[in-house]
Amino acid sequence: MNWEVAIPRRIVFGAGKALTCVPEILALGGRIALVTGGDPRRARWLSQALEDLGGQVLTLTCPGEPSLELLRERLSAARKARVEVVVGLGGGSALDLAKAIAALVPGSDDPLEHLEVVGGGRSIPHPGLPCVTIPTTSGTGAEATRNAVIGASGVKASLRGPQLMPVLAIVDPTLALAVDAHTTACTGLDALAQLIEPLVTRFHTPFSDALCREGIPKSVRSLPTAVRDGADLQARTDLAQASLFSGMALANAKLGAVHGLAAPLGGRLGAPHGELCARLLVPVWKANCKALADRPEGLARYLDAAQLLCDSTHATLDDGLAVLVKLSALAGDRGLSHWGMTRSDIPAMREAGLRASSMKGNPVDLLPSEIDAILEEAL
Repeated sequence: MNWEVAIPRRIVFGAGKALTCVPEILALGGRIALVTGGDPRRARWLSQALEDLGGQVLTLTCPGEPSLELLRERLSAARKARVEVVVGLGGGSALDLAKAIAALVPGSDDPLEHLEVVGGGRSIPHPGLPCVTIPTTSGTGAEATRNAVIGASGVKASLRGPQLMPVLAIVDPTLALAVDAHTTACTGLDALAQLIEPLVTRFHTPFSDALCREGIPKSVRSLPTAVRDGADLQARTDLAQASLFSGMALANAKLGAVHGLAAPLGGRLGAPHGELCARLLVPVWKANCKALADRPEGLARYLDAAQLLCDSTHATLDDGLAVLVKLSALAGDRGLSHWGMTRSDIPAMREAGLRASSMKGNPVDLLPSEIDAILEEAL
């Protein structure tokens, strides 16, 4: 087996660490692009702290999941300001935009030349700027991945490469204390999917296995608590660790059909990524377990996942499925039809899913009819 480990140069985890690490950010460069969510006032505490120590801060907002057009606009502004370091503060969208900007600022290429699936897919030929990631939700693990998801031509595609790996990831669980219950559920289920899929993928490694086996129980025991009581710091700490581990796991293994389908569905329907993952978790589990019935090695990994979900060495595949059904319900009962999808859309969505890079990590090559059944159940 050949494998490698790709993680941020430094990871700092703990309550209150976001403020104490401000001097370390400034040590990377004094001209800073601060990429935030749609409301920059939520990031004022950080921009003020950076400015108080002499930093020059350019605030760039990311009001939703980043599009190619938004990336072009924000990239142009960062180049004109001659920024030296990029900081992402927010959910996965803000972090992805920050990583993309940091990777592309030193060059002059249009981002489309490097986007997978819908663009040229070319490697980025130059080093990027230092990027610091500070997540405020616990879901995508984007603080520790070497890709950035960008929407283009109705598809969510990735920029990918070593330049997108942050040099510093600061994970402060207190930043998620104010996140509402629905967002907590959806982002948490995204992280759970990102812990299950790297565990069962054909491309798993000993490193990704260890992260998944540590992260899955944290997700299961703490997600319901955090949804019920968002101020529970222990639950938030567990979810922040699970999300971080999920990002490192997917960066060093691969994902699968949940994310392979969620990417094109999100691009076409405009539905939140976490909610799509929550809706797909159960039908993908069923389809993969059935397809792996005559493949003992692949099925054994699903049994491992089931035992981790249930915290029991006696758990069966059906026991694991029951836990997923219960957890997925935390995100609500809105199906794909809520977002405008109909049965007539299934063939197009299936074909788009088959082209998605994440689908290549699925533990078995699903038949078109099996993917159709997943989408039918998720409607």
